[in-house]
Amino acid sequence: MCRSIKVLRRPEAAATPDEISAAALQFVRKVSGYRAPSKSNQAAFDAAVADIAKSTEKLLAQIRMPNPAKRADE
Repeated sequence: MCRSIKVLRRPEAAATPDEISAAALQFVRKVSGYRAPSKSNQAAFDAAVADIAKSTEKLLAQIRMPNPAKRADE
């Protein structure tokens, strides 16, 4: 796991598109081994980031959040 990728599934606030894109970029960088791709690989790199961001948005939309724990004083 990339240490710089944050958990995006949060009960208090939905992940922003910028957070999702940043996580996708970090994932592609880690998997590819490139911080910045060569010009000949740029299109593939960008397409992978877009695909992963789209898949992440879909995943986050489909995951069910657990019910918040009831407080003891309720």
